[in-house]
Amino acid sequence: MVDLDSEVPPLPPRYRFRDLLLGDQGWQSDDRVQVEFYMNENTFKERLKLFFIKNQRSSLRIRLFNFSLKLLSCFLYIIRVLLDDPTQGLACKELNRRCSNQNYTPGAIDWSPIIWVNRSLPLWGLQVSVALISVFETLLLSYLSYKGNIWEQILRIPFLLEIINAVPFIITIFWPALRNLFIPVFLNCWLAKHALENMINDLHRAIQRTQSAMFNQVLILISTLLCLIFTCICGIQHLERAGNRLTLFDSLYFCIVTFSTVGFGDVTPKIWPSKLLVVIMICVALVVLPIQFEQLAYLWMERQKSGGNYSRHRAQTEKHVVLCVSSLKIDLLMDFLNEFYAHPRLQDYYVVILCPTEMDAQVRRVLQIPMWSQRVIYLQGSALKDQDLLRAKMDDAEACFILSSRCEVDRTAADHQTILRAWAVKDFAPNCPLYVQILKPENKFHIKFADHVVCEEEFKYAMLALNCICPATSTLITLLVHTSRGQTAPWEAFRQLTGTKQTLNRESQQSSEQWQKMYGRCSGNEVHHINLEESTFFAEYEGKSFTYASFHAHKKFGVCLIGVRKEDNKNILLNPGPRYIMSSTDICFYINITKEENSAFKKQEKHRKKLESKLSYHGTSRLPVHSIIASMGTVAIDLQDTGCRTSSGPTLALPSEGGREGRRPSIAPVLEVADSSSLQTCDLLSDQSEDETTPSDEEVSAGLEYAKGYPPYSPYIGSSPTFCHLLHEKVPFCCLRLDKGCQHNYYEDAKAYGFKNKLIIVAAETAGNGLYNFIVPLRAYYRPKKELNPIVLLLDNPPDMHFLDAICWFPMVYYMVGSIDNLDDLLRCGVTFAANMVVVDKESTMSAEEDYMADAKTIVNVQTLFRLFSSLSIITELTHPANMRFMQFRAKDCYSLALSKLEKKEREKGSNLAFMFRLPFAAGRVFSISMLDTLLYQSFVKGYMISITRLLLGLDTTPGSGFLCSMKITEEDLWIRTYARLYQKLCSSTGDIPIGVYRTESQKLTTSESREMASQSQISISVEEWEDTKDTKEQISYRNNHRNSTSSDQSDHPLLRRKSMQWARRLSRRVPRHSGKTAEKINQQRMNLYRRSERQELAELVKNRMKHLGLSPAGYDEMNDHENTLSYILINPSPDTRLELNDIVYLIRPDPLAYVPNTAPSRKDSFCNTVGQDTREETQL
Repeated sequence: MVDLDSEVPPLPPRYRFRDLLLGDQGWQSDDRVQVEFYMNENTFKERLKLFFIKNQRSSLRIRLFNFSLKLLSCFLYIIRVLLDDPTQGLACKELNRRCSNQNYTPGAIDWSPIIWVNRSLPLWGLQVSVALISVFETLLLSYLSYKGNIWEQILRIPFLLEIINAVPFIITIFWPALRNLFIPVFLNCWLAKHALENMINDLHRAIQRTQSAMFNQVLILISTLLCLIFTCICGIQHLERAGNRLTLFDSLYFCIVTFSTVGFGDVTPKIWPSKLLVVIMICVALVVLPIQFEQLAYLWMERQKSGGNYSRHRAQTEKHVVLCVSSLKIDLLMDFLNEFYAHPRLQDYYVVILCPTEMDAQVRRVLQIPMWSQRVIYLQGSALKDQDLLRAKMDDAEACFILSSRCEVDRTAADHQTILRAWAVKDFAPNCPLYVQILKPENKFHIKFADHVVCEEEFKYAMLALNCICPATSTLITLLVHTSRGQTAPWEAFRQLTGTKQTLNRESQQSSEQWQKMYGRCSGNEVHHINLEESTFFAEYEGKSFTYASFHAHKKFGVCLIGVRKEDNKNILLNPGPRYIMSSTDICFYINITKEENSAFKKQEKHRKKLESKLSYHGTSRLPVHSIIASMGTVAIDLQDTGCRTSSGPTLALPSEGGREGRRPSIAPVLEVADSSSLQTCDLLSDQSEDETTPSDEEVSAGLEYAKGYPPYSPYIGSSPTFCHLLHEKVPFCCLRLDKGCQHNYYEDAKAYGFKNKLIIVAAETAGNGLYNFIVPLRAYYRPKKELNPIVLLLDNPPDMHFLDAICWFPMVYYMVGSIDNLDDLLRCGVTFAANMVVVDKESTMSAEEDYMADAKTIVNVQTLFRLFSSLSIITELTHPANMRFMQFRAKDCYSLALSKLEKKEREKGSNLAFMFRLPFAAGRVFSISMLDTLLYQSFVKGYMISITRLLLGLDTTPGSGFLCSMKITEEDLWIRTYARLYQKLCSSTGDIPIGVYRTESQKLTTSESREMASQSQISISVEEWEDTKDTKEQISYRNNHRNSTSSDQSDHPLLRRKSMQWARRLSRRVPRHSGKTAEKINQQRMNLYRRSERQELAELVKNRMKHLGLSPAGYDEMNDHENTLSYILINPSPDTRLELNDIVYLIRPDPLAYVPNTAPSRKDSFCNTVGQDTREETQL
């Protein structure tokens, strides 16, 4: 084998660099060849071209030198003019002498001052030197840029101007007699303008950045205008040497007056060459300047569309956030701005909007308002372009909000665009915090790197699910994540809105207004956080149990402590229970109208005795009231004395009925530290609820034994594992179909299944992965097995197999292909005995030509459901929150019309939640996912809000963290009387933390409505009595005539339409006997009968369809209407709030997997249990 190392010896180190410069001289006999590679052609011309033209930095220096040279030549010309005297100079004198010897003609022009000038020798030398350099540079650049056509180089205007200005000076070197010849050196200003433009272009190339075209155009316009004025000044001054002999200042004055079209006329050209020059310059200005202004105006319009740039200096000195959207709507913009600037510390922030579409007219008008024009900058551009991200100064931004377009028909494509935007921003600015909104849960794992993510379908379906078991959860969460500051509806304004149709007494006035005042005041509660050791609210509870701290903080300050977070742990624990001991480093999360930092505390000792005398119990109307004075930014709280009270102090004990027969039940105190003997651990797989210890025989025979565990299959990546009720074996797919029988069962409708609990029906377009999050909260392990409601999915399109794989493990979950447009589909899925009907907004209808028309089909369908099944609880999702005013629409409802006017006034005041007083929203019957956009915005200030919301909705389950549930106040619980005593009872018995109350009241009708209802009832009674007095033969004949067309039920009770016709004929015979008032009353009665007939027809329609489908109409209740009730939420009400019958209390219950308090078997029994078993001292409130 040949040794390659010996055949090719290595190059000695001392020769390596020298050989690269001088060539291979030391190794003449070697076969190696040295090759040099060049980026350009290795010729002298190419090297010169590289230096003068191609290289950005050297070319910039050359052009800067050329620009300076031209300015120097113009400066030398001005000096020559200032030193020049037209009457001096040898040549001028000789010419004057010759002209004097000839005959003088009046009006003739003496051309000698125009042709000859007085130029000193030093000045001539400087100008010749400048001319030589200019000519040499011009010829060199022409040679380097020569491409075969010499005339193209010669006929260029810059080349011609160089020849005119420089060649005559070179000629004077060889012909001294022409040294004083006039040369128009002032034309070098145009060459300076041309050099300036080239210099700016090279500057951009050298520093690798593109300046705005607006700047370049403004620079060109200004330089063109200056060149025109300078040329005119110098030309007029020189030509008038033979006339008025104007100075440079006089020429400047004349040009400015002329170009500004003022024209005083005190300075005018005298000879015709000057006049001709003025005409030429005006014509040039009229041609050149409009073109420049047109280009400038076009660029200005384009700049207005694109938004320009965000200043680098402002980005480094001021704070700003960037909002990236695919299309900007006015509602989205106002929701973001109102929520973002609702926080005081964000008032100095700038908002930079980066959107690829042009700004529409509505957004433009809003951004022209001074309040927003100074803080909001709109940039048209794409987040996928680094150039646009640089314009927005994304690398200096405090945060970037990336929102998806939910109005797109293809929501998956919208998510893909959002993912790419998030990737682009993360690549460009890795340190910029990202706040991303995604639509579909299966796309969430692509943006796990983002700091905060809100998945719309996850939150939507989980919230709708909780609405079925905890009424108005959607309203509760919406109010908590909004910065509403406690909106109230003043009674005077509301009374004026209701008009003269209401004549109510003082008590009814107060009751009509009371729900609005309480609901509006409590809506201002938000979630805040503070460190325990820095808090006035919670510092004294260090080393105490969580429930003790929560109860006493609410009792003393009116704040609701709902959760904590340890210093060394990122997980938030909602109500960790009485076993958790508060530490000084804990972060406390509480609900209050404002945060503690904006609160002032004062302790009133001066009037305490007087106050205690007032607090003594003298009936149901006098209770201790905690003074909580809410304002826009400050809360003043009177600290009550929390010391132990004597037996003679205020007490809530009611006098026992029938003398001293027994003692009224009392409430046990909340322990500072939980007694370990009263707590026991809970096995993960054991059933601790009272209904699951021993399954009944029916459950065993029906195979209803459920297991607890994690779902074995998840439909998408990134879903949080939740402990749920599951079946031991998955259900075959054929058995999941509700309306079709299979080999396992023969049921074809919901009635045949014989469910014990009422149904929950979900009407959706497709079975998306987000629908999985609707089922999970309803099958969570902490839901009692006997309270599980069957779930029926009413889908427009058949579900996919992977979705069926996910839901086949859950008990009592079915689907059916149908639509809410079809009455038969509704009846088959069991709408007549359903507890809740959830109508999900369809993706195909979210986009419409008119934005707010996207909800038209959903609203009309829900209105039809409301008319057909008035007793059904319908929960509707809308695209636009403004459309919720159409839910359960009644055109002649005076109360709704008054609320509509109130909403307009709230919107004029700039309210963030102008629709909050709408009855459907207050009752939790309508929801829009856009109302949760503020959750993402508020996370910029409160980074924990998304985590707390997910815990409340059951989307995340943290070990040791509680969950949201509810309980109903019955007659057995009314002895508790107040919210504070309920708080104590829950904390001392089950460890639950109440956070609010859902209250339903009877709606006070106006006088006209009351009369109408009374007359309607009178009519119905009169009709029945009159029908009873009719001849039985007429009834029998009526039954025989209609036996074939009516059912047996209808034959027993004649149709109401027949009654109305007979009653109308009877009334018509009495018309002449009564006055006009009676006639008006009769007309009103007829209208009431017509309305009653319409409802009866709807009921007959439903019953006929049920009979046609083979369904029994026994369960259909057509007359149970809740239109005269109103419901609303009280978040963290004051401790003295009275409990009412049927109040639903929102609770955060401790995690039962961590431990279970050793209380009575039932929570209801614990409320009614006497305190005889507990000898501890009673806590007085």
